[in-house]
Amino acid sequence: MPTHRPTTCARHIRPWLAALVLAMGISTAASAQTTEHARLQREASAATITRDDWGIAHVHGKTDADAVFGMAYAQAEDDFNRVESNYLAALGWTAQADGETAIWQDLRQQLWVDPMELKKLYAQSPAWLQKLMDAWADGLNWYLATHPDVHPKVITHFEPWMALSFTEGSIGGDIERVSLKDLAAFYGDAHPQLAQANPPSWAEPTGSNGIAIAPRLTTDGHALLLINPHTSFYFRSELQMSSDEGLDAYGAVTWGQFFIYQGFNQHIGWMHTSTGLDAVDEFAETIAHKDGKPYYRYGTELRPVTERAIDVRYRAADGSPKTRRFIAYFTHHGPIVKNEGDKWIAEALMDKPIAALEQSWLRTKAHDYASYMKVAELKANSSNNTLFADDRGEIAFLMPQFVPKRDNRFDYTRPVDGSDPATDWHGLTPLDELPQAVNPPSGWAMNTNDWPYSAAGKYSPKQADFPRYMDTFGENPRGIHATDMLTGASGFSTPKLITDAFDSYLPEFAKLIPLLTKDYDTLPSGDPLKAKLAGPVELLRHWDYRWGIASMPTSLAVFWGDTLWDESVARAKAAGIPPYDYMARDDGAQERLHALDEAVERLTRDFGSWGVAWGEINRFQRLDDAIQPHFDDGKSSIPVPFVSSRWGSLASFGAHRWPGTKKYYGSSGNSFVAVVEFGARVSARAVTAGGESGRPGSPHFADEAERYASGNLRTVYFWPDQLKGHIERVYHPG
Repeated sequence: MPTHRPTTCARHIRPWLAALVLAMGISTAASAQTTEHARLQREASAATITRDDWGIAHVHGKTDADAVFGMAYAQAEDDFNRVESNYLAALGWTAQADGETAIWQDLRQQLWVDPMELKKLYAQSPAWLQKLMDAWADGLNWYLATHPDVHPKVITHFEPWMALSFTEGSIGGDIERVSLKDLAAFYGDAHPQLAQANPPSWAEPTGSNGIAIAPRLTTDGHALLLINPHTSFYFRSELQMSSDEGLDAYGAVTWGQFFIYQGFNQHIGWMHTSTGLDAVDEFAETIAHKDGKPYYRYGTELRPVTERAIDVRYRAADGSPKTRRFIAYFTHHGPIVKNEGDKWIAEALMDKPIAALEQSWLRTKAHDYASYMKVAELKANSSNNTLFADDRGEIAFLMPQFVPKRDNRFDYTRPVDGSDPATDWHGLTPLDELPQAVNPPSGWAMNTNDWPYSAAGKYSPKQADFPRYMDTFGENPRGIHATDMLTGASGFSTPKLITDAFDSYLPEFAKLIPLLTKDYDTLPSGDPLKAKLAGPVELLRHWDYRWGIASMPTSLAVFWGDTLWDESVARAKAAGIPPYDYMARDDGAQERLHALDEAVERLTRDFGSWGVAWGEINRFQRLDDAIQPHFDDGKSSIPVPFVSSRWGSLASFGAHRWPGTKKYYGSSGNSFVAVVEFGARVSARAVTAGGESGRPGSPHFADEAERYASGNLRTVYFWPDQLKGHIERVYHPG
């Protein structure tokens, strides 16, 4: 009957329709996937990667965006793990990979980095910058699409807005000044699980060396630039990126970023060192509660504290995904990061993602000092000093450009009263009001993460002319070393500047060891240490204070110095003086002699004698691609002559004993060294710690280790004719 046929048909048709809709959905998804694959493939064909015989990528694209696509892909080839890890840290997603110990690190990051806000900023970015961010994400996604054997820990698809989370190039950056322990205590955990920090003796001074030499001090009349970052090993890639749109830059790239962080182009070079400028401030907020809501006092006002829910995702111990929700608090000064007594402490720091990324990119295309400074007017660099040189012969030491103007009556190294409007930031300091040394009559400029007031010898800016917040570091032993070495010097060339970058003098030991020998000489003849330390003291007494592979005094001095440092740091802090001054104080004889006794005991116990060549102890070893390094005395390693920068060594090798080792192994310090000469055409020599590749099976995993240890910098193949004869492979991404 007609009355029931439609019902019967519907029962049969509906499953068929459902199957059809499902098939159409699958087909549409497959079609979209195919379209996406074809689009990325077209982009890949516009970029060319040339690998030289050191495995270094020279990436060329028709456009700047093509070059960015290719360099992002090349970085992923070399060390995708570090690329992803940097973005997990930048986005506050590390706990999704590493578990609960990273929750507080992620919360700290997400106080400033909000994905929803970054997506809005991406949409507001200039079109040219959007293209670069698009290309960056596409390059990484194309790598994942063409390497199905690579399994990301968290980020399976990169989005363009993510590039705005990591814009300035600094490792860690300003956010890391916030104490995780204090943050956890404020937001509900008095005893947080945190990743283990190194003991005091393992805390290598961080930062970098930069030296710029004017043409009149050089043999060939060309400006020279030393680029010498002191960072964690393997944290940056070395590469060249160029395009038909005028881009042609070479140098060190922090894994995952799409600009040359420290390097040079055809005309200029830039080297960044960590600054002692105070551009991060704490404001003590006076809190009141009304109707269960927090308010903070500002002048005569009572302003509401802003609240934002932050969900921190993490991997539980059983591997399952979990989420922990926090209600974060903010005032106009910044997020609340801790409390001191009844005050909530808000942290104020630079938060300009678009401008920071613009400045980081645009400076790589500057062609002289004037164009470099035009880019600097973006004022979106808060943590980097700069050493500059160009082919016009100009050199400069420059401070960061993000410098809040403040009332110098207040001590901004401590929390200031947030309720007093006078403590607020009052705009940014004009660039010409910052300490700087531009084309100084000395003919040189330098920085070793020390203050700006020795940047050019007697022609340095004067401390009395500037607010005290322009520096919190003061002088350091490397700065003293560099100043002594550069003052009155001339006849500079690329080989001489390389040699000077590895000058072996240790000024801090030159100051401390005469005190030690005097301490010994005044010991009573019957003191047990008089006989026990006679040999070690004589060895040190006749030392020239220079490191070397065969040097026994270097071994003894470093073991003594490290022991004395460990015993002095906490006491120096309590006394409110630098550790160096504490170790050298007049009443410190007993501690200095005790530390030497301990050093002699440890050398004898670990190496059979207190007279051991430094190269037997101080070693370079790269076993695998783990981000957290580990070492093994039973496996191959090579000797390194230079020491920790703690003692004033310009070449830095942050080495110490590790679990299960007696030898010292380095994990930080000199990570990339280059000397650039700005002649008729730019030329350079360089070396990278270990090698370019993060893959243990690659021939370029550790092929630069011997050169690194000996300071034997290789020729940089910047120009096509230099690259000829040194090409390992030419290909399009994928």
